[in-house]
Amino acid sequence: MASSHSSSPVPQGSSSDVFFKKEVDSTKHIRPVQSLPDVCPKEPTGDSNSLCVAPSLVTDQHRWTIYHSKVNLPAALNDPRLAKRESDFFTKTWGLDFVDTEVIPSFYLPQISKEHFTVYQQEISQREKIHERCKNICPPKNTFDRTLLHTHDKSRTDLEQVPKIFMKPDFALDDSLTFNSVLPWSHFNTAGGKGNRDAASSKLLQEKLSHYLDIVEVNIAHQISLRSEAFFHAMTSQHELQDYLKKTSQAVKMLRDKIAQIDKVMCEGSLHILRLALTRNNCVKVYNKLKLMATVHQTQPTVQVLLSTSEFVGALDLIATTQEVLQQELQGIHSFRHLGSQLCELEKLIDKMMIAEFSTYSHSDLNRPLEDDCQILEEERLVSLVFGLLKQRKLNFLEIYSEEMILTAKNIIKQCVINKVSQIEEIEADVVVKLADQMRMLNFPQWFDLLKDIFSKFIIFLQRVKATLNIIHSVVLSVLDKNQRTRELEEISQQKNAAKDNSLDTEVAYLIHEGMFISDAFSESELTTIAVNTASQRNISPNSEPYSSDSVSEPECTTDSSSSKEQTSSAVPGGVDIIINEDMKLTDLELGKLANNIQELLFSASDICHDRAVKFLTSRAKDGFLEKLNSTEFITLSRLMETFILDSEQICGRKSMSLLGALQSQANKFVNRFHEERKTKLSLLLDNERWKQADVPAEFQDLVDSISDGKIALPEKKSGATEERKPAEVLIVEGQQYAVVGTVLLLIRIILEYCQCVDNIPSVTTDMLTRLSDLLKYFNSRSCQLVLGAGALQVVGLKTITTKNLALSSRCLQLIVHYIPVIRAHFEARLQSKQYSMLKHFDHITKDYHDHIAEISAKLVAIMDSLFDKLLSKYEVKAPVPSACFRNICKQMAKMHEAIFDLLPEEQTQILFLRINASYKLHLKKQLSHLNVINDGGPQNGLVTADVAFYTGNLQALKGLKDLDLNMSEIWEQKR
Repeated sequence: MASSHSSSPVPQGSSSDVFFKKEVDSTKHIRPVQSLPDVCPKEPTGDSNSLCVAPSLVTDQHRWTIYHSKVNLPAALNDPRLAKRESDFFTKTWGLDFVDTEVIPSFYLPQISKEHFTVYQQEISQREKIHERCKNICPPKNTFDRTLLHTHDKSRTDLEQVPKIFMKPDFALDDSLTFNSVLPWSHFNTAGGKGNRDAASSKLLQEKLSHYLDIVEVNIAHQISLRSEAFFHAMTSQHELQDYLKKTSQAVKMLRDKIAQIDKVMCEGSLHILRLALTRNNCVKVYNKLKLMATVHQTQPTVQVLLSTSEFVGALDLIATTQEVLQQELQGIHSFRHLGSQLCELEKLIDKMMIAEFSTYSHSDLNRPLEDDCQILEEERLVSLVFGLLKQRKLNFLEIYSEEMILTAKNIIKQCVINKVSQIEEIEADVVVKLADQMRMLNFPQWFDLLKDIFSKFIIFLQRVKATLNIIHSVVLSVLDKNQRTRELEEISQQKNAAKDNSLDTEVAYLIHEGMFISDAFSESELTTIAVNTASQRNISPNSEPYSSDSVSEPECTTDSSSSKEQTSSAVPGGVDIIINEDMKLTDLELGKLANNIQELLFSASDICHDRAVKFLTSRAKDGFLEKLNSTEFITLSRLMETFILDSEQICGRKSMSLLGALQSQANKFVNRFHEERKTKLSLLLDNERWKQADVPAEFQDLVDSISDGKIALPEKKSGATEERKPAEVLIVEGQQYAVVGTVLLLIRIILEYCQCVDNIPSVTTDMLTRLSDLLKYFNSRSCQLVLGAGALQVVGLKTITTKNLALSSRCLQLIVHYIPVIRAHFEARLQSKQYSMLKHFDHITKDYHDHIAEISAKLVAIMDSLFDKLLSKYEVKAPVPSACFRNICKQMAKMHEAIFDLLPEEQTQILFLRINASYKLHLKKQLSHLNVINDGGPQNGLVTADVAFYTGNLQALKGLKDLDLNMSEIWEQKR
């Protein structure tokens, strides 16, 4: 054991010192150990000398480096500086019996706690933070190995004990020479009876190699301890980098998925819709072309002649006659085998032609120049078309007219915009392609002229629609009237001709066979009687006067039958009506419903114009244009829109709500912006107000005078040059002087702007009332914060809130309170009776203002009260008279009077000083009671009486307080 201990490679003293006391040695002899660079270093931020000179796998691959260390990964990752590691070191060498023993604390040494290091930590903490920050920002890395070799001499001495063969880079035990050098066979040769000695040599060799291994392990552990932070930081950086790359990959994947979804939802669908719309348009065009070709190809010459003159009823009669001939006389002819089906299709085609003709007429009528004075285009053509459509029971022609109205309304706006934009030279059509974008480039005067032009065109458009629909409505009522008269004539004729049924039937049958009209079967006397009765009834009905059968008799009665015999109705005014009534199968209920639909169509025309106007306004308001209008511009726009709404209501007989709703919506936005601007302006004024009396310009005095005359509106600015008048010191309102600050003058002007806005835009009265109430409440609360709450000290930088500031604030509030009833009456006159409950806001505001004024007065009294308490508490009844205390009190009272007398009215000043005097008497009475001075006529009583007389004389000598009843007898305690 002795030999083993003597040759033990474990250095008990030196190695432990190196291993466990490296912190102490390093702080004494060398600079603090520097950490190795990050495994994944950032870009160098300094010069080349600051870079690390650690071994490189590329440049040092042929010499031994720390990377050739054969230490397992757990040993490299474990922190050798942990206490557990130290315990493992001792127990491994000296056995498990080695334990740490507790050292009994010495009684002669003081107990050291954390509080002893508090001062040192406070002194060194800032330097430590700077040191850590510098070490993190720019760690020096160029002197680590060199410093380590020069400073750790003990470690190098230990390493020198290890043979150089172990340090060679080409060291390998599989080389026989290397193996023999490390393990000489002489130590393992047992021949010659030297077994014990050889065994001892082998054991010594084993201990020596163990010693070398321990030295290397200690140095490796030391090196790892110095580089542990770099290892740990490298692993942390590697994990963070992997997590960051993973998150980046996921984010890229999500982004690609979102882009794909956006492309699918927003692009592919839209493009598909555009393709379908283009295909549909192409199909519609092709269909219209084919329909036109089929119509031309299938129309027979005679039908073409009749249709060319709009004789749709005659063409239909001719087709029916031809069908009958084909079935009876031309049956079996091979060349006409398809003619029957063609005629059936042609009959249906004529129905479509009438609808198309009506659509063409509607388009021509509604799209002709609006400057044309003619209200109705081709009235006879319109009447003929309506009769033909009613005959075929094609009652959906009103829908066609409605669709045409929509298109025309769109075209009116489009054409007006094109005309207006073409007149503006600043707008380049090549740069700004879209018409809507060009329209948004117009300024307000240009856009307002455009809107006025659109409204005027819409009025003309509505007048034309009304004229056309009146014609159609008159025709429908005429047919309804003729149906009723026809039934009456049939009843009369049945009663008169009851005895002539046989002969009349024979004659009528013969005439029908010959192709003559039924009316020819009546005798001349009967026909004359019918004509007279019809004319008398037509004269009685004023609605059917412009639309009598005379205006349509010529084209209707020239229709030929299959025998081509011409008949005229010029001599028979009622003949056409009878024929039409016989063919028409419409009931009175259907005709009445159709008349109602015509009236609804007129209402729809008004709604269409209003809807298009709303879309036009919405298109212009996309960039916040309407919200940026000032009060004058918005009021002008509002009046224009209201005028258009009234004109359209007068034409169509019903008010449309869409444009009115849009106007109300814009008005609400205008009110919000109007209120926010003025509230912000008032806030800025209050935040910059120094609460000093301001001069009153002449224009504000004129403004107040106009309110006194009953005109709650801003006075118009005079165009000519006016004489410059000097500003006054106070504002005169109905004979009373008000000393005010500049903010209150502007607040009065703002209040009048609210009132004038209500006059200009009556629809926003309730909103304006609410906003004005909010503004007045804000002024009250904010002024209270700034003056009573002393907020002006921080906001404006006032040194103190003086009594003059308080009195001026009170006077400003009194001025606003004076005008609240005037404002209330103004709004009350413009509210509906059911909205009067909103006026209670003004009552609440008045109460709040009065409470604020009372608080200011109480504050002024409190200031003097604290002064009295301070001065009279030191009062002593002794000579001289007057005493210094009373002289100071009179001086302060004079200052108070001087500060508020020019600001507050005399009556209010007297009331305030009465309250101050009451406080003074209370404190004086308390002090006299404390001094045991009574009203006994003694010397002390005389001194007090003299002081009080001095106080009373000075107080009553102040301006406006001469007649003030002070009643100083209350200062004495009453005798019990």
